[in-house]
Amino acid sequence: MKQQILQSEYKWLYFFIGLAVLVNFSGLFVPLMDPDAGVYASVSKNMVLRNNYWELYFQGNDWLDKPHFPFWITAAFFKLFGIHTWSYKLPGILFVFLAAYYTYRFAKQLYNEKIALWAVFILLTAEHIIISNNDVRAEPFLTGLIIASAWHFYKSLNQKLSWHLVAASFFAACAVMTKGPFTLIPVGAAIAGELIIKRNWKELFHWRWLVAMALVGVFIAPELYSLWYQFDSHPEKTVFGKTNVSGIRFFLWDSQFGRFLNTTPMKGKGNPLFFFHTLLWAFLPWSLMMYASLVEKIRKGAKTINYKHEEWFTLCGSLLTLFVFSLSKFQLSYYTNIIFPFLAIITAQYIWKIQETPSGIFKTIQNVITAILLLGGILLQIFYSPSLPSPFLLVIMFGVIFLLLTLPYWMKVNKTLLAFYRVGLASLLINLYINWFFYPDLLKYQSSTEAAFYINEKHPGLPGVCLSIYAPAFEFYLENGWIKADNSRLSNEPRHGILYITEDEFNIIKQGSLRYELIKELDEFHVTMLTLKFINKRTRSKELKKHYLIKLL
Repeated sequence: MKQQILQSEYKWLYFFIGLAVLVNFSGLFVPLMDPDAGVYASVSKNMVLRNNYWELYFQGNDWLDKPHFPFWITAAFFKLFGIHTWSYKLPGILFVFLAAYYTYRFAKQLYNEKIALWAVFILLTAEHIIISNNDVRAEPFLTGLIIASAWHFYKSLNQKLSWHLVAASFFAACAVMTKGPFTLIPVGAAIAGELIIKRNWKELFHWRWLVAMALVGVFIAPELYSLWYQFDSHPEKTVFGKTNVSGIRFFLWDSQFGRFLNTTPMKGKGNPLFFFHTLLWAFLPWSLMMYASLVEKIRKGAKTINYKHEEWFTLCGSLLTLFVFSLSKFQLSYYTNIIFPFLAIITAQYIWKIQETPSGIFKTIQNVITAILLLGGILLQIFYSPSLPSPFLLVIMFGVIFLLLTLPYWMKVNKTLLAFYRVGLASLLINLYINWFFYPDLLKYQSSTEAAFYINEKHPGLPGVCLSIYAPAFEFYLENGWIKADNSRLSNEPRHGILYITEDEFNIIKQGSLRYELIKELDEFHVTMLTLKFINKRTRSKELKKHYLIKLL
């Protein structure tokens, strides 16, 4: 009987993981959000259009900000499938699934298969993972690369040389080529933390790490060459308002330590508690359980009798990374994604431990979070009132709601474990609502994409022209090109494009002698900076700006 119950639980876990996979695909066709996703997509698009994979260009200029790896991967998908929203997002999502695969392997090796399946379910239902699979930047790539590198380094322990060391170094190098050397912090913290705590000095100071460093150096050679080719070999180029700019130095030092020390043009304030309170929402619906599992793991591991029997990869890989990032002055919420696989494993093993507990506190916490998630969706529907999607999507939504309400009748497990299943299902439900109902309606207020779609449909063959508006998605979605115009010389600009302008710029044109045709008036709101007044449909109009499409005659 117990074996039958266990097999039933496995089937449900596989079913819920399958649902989580589908939900992570649910934002695949939602238009890109400005500015970051639009920048990444435009840089990758320029790679393909220029047939130049060594140099990065954005809005016609040399672009020195991020390394090449995610752009190479995305450009390859553009080359294979065409330049679309979905072909931009797909590689990032696949790298998250790579993270899920290695999370499963790591957790199964360290604990058991059930904990591994729970870790995958937790990872794929964590709020910021699903958000990042819609608003794709560098983090989905990093999430997969970092846990893959950590796993292969773990497997290389106690071996002189093996293919695992080569694979680990390759994944580590790809992570470095995604966002710089600081991405190695969670990998190094996980491996070194485990060896130091267990006083395994032989492995810690093994010569294999010198081999790994050499391999990483070899694997990042394409990145170093690309930077040298575009910048170091052209000291006459003006970058950041300077000449003689070294792309290699920027990649290895300025970009990383500049943000850490707050010496880059983009300044941050920094808050030692930033990532603590960020994880409270970013790791929903598992954040409180995650913090409880961290406390329990530290408490249990601190006992002299237990520390050598515990694994420390996950704790060191996550907490030491958070500690270092908390010292930085430049902090953003999506930086936490790269340690989610470690946090998912820690949380999963704690759920496995307390699943049979008679205490109602864990059940109550997760039931309250389930209620908050569902209430949040209801309130969003009431106050925002997005337009309804297709009937097919509505049927799926109601199917998930029905499953959530009737789950106690289908699953014969104790109430504590049932609460964990239900909160994960509630997370999937609310994110389906966000990706299918909320975001498609919200992005009608992102005038850059609406303007590009309108020009492509109503004025095919004409390029879009910008004056002061910074809208990378406008450039990405335009099918016939993008032009940057100078407002001071507007009367001399070519008349063959459609101008995308602000209300102030439109007023200047109206007051001047230029003849024009007003093509379309667009509502504009910075959709990644939501406010309660905007969400409330009754006060939304007061939060909107106006952008315009005009044609000079």
